[in-house]
Amino acid sequence: MTERPLDTDVPSPARIYDLWLGGKDNYAIDRMVSEQILAAVPELPVLARTNREFLGRAVRYMAGEAGIRQFLDIGTGIPTSNNTHQVAQSVAPDSHIVYVDNDPMVLAHARALLRSAPEGTTAFIDSDLREPDKIRAAAAELLDFDRPIGLTLLGVVDFLPDTAQAKAIIQDLLSAMAPGSHLAISHGIVGKQLEEGVRQWNESGGSPMTLRTLEEVTGFFDGLELLEPGVVALPQWRPVPETLYADHEAVYYAGVGKKV
Repeated sequence: MTERPLDTDVPSPARIYDLWLGGKDNYAIDRMVSEQILAAVPELPVLARTNREFLGRAVRYMAGEAGIRQFLDIGTGIPTSNNTHQVAQSVAPDSHIVYVDNDPMVLAHARALLRSAPEGTTAFIDSDLREPDKIRAAAAELLDFDRPIGLTLLGVVDFLPDTAQAKAIIQDLLSAMAPGSHLAISHGIVGKQLEEGVRQWNESGGSPMTLRTLEEVTGFFDGLELLEPGVVALPQWRPVPETLYADHEAVYYAGVGKKV
């Protein structure tokens, strides 16, 4: 795995997200941009935690009720507690997980993502969601595309500005996967609560973000069986008693669909 040089003059969404989760892998530019964004949208650390909780519930459902044993996590982020392999392998230790990210800080921590349960495996691909062919080819070295796969795209489709392109990439990835595969997406929704924060981010020099309407995000599940309760605010997707802010009207929405 080739390590890229860190650019500490450009803010990183992975580092800022990690900062909101209480992590320490960040630089002055990340803290400065974070302060500007939080001045506009102070509840974003709550969003980061509820997004992480959604990951746990979605992967736990896939590994448990849906019986999936293979996962492709694109836009992984800096490792923290309850990563995809930890959740999946806590349910099914023989699960296989492939992580995908192109952030140098994430790459530097990739070894933490490779600590698999002995019955299962994990791997890491240095790539970007815009490279579905590369991701598919590399993932096929570990995952069997003739069996169902759980594909997670949490907080990453927002960085594809063209909705048609984003939809085509998602369909491209899913087209190679077997029936029974599942797709989990979380995405920012158009609304005054997030718009100022996104404007601050987009002016920072980082990769631009795009908010979408609920209808547009739901459209990413076209051709799939959209599982109940549909595309809803993060804490409202199948909450459990310990879910944070289960009644909170989050500005980030999520859903899970099944390929039939």
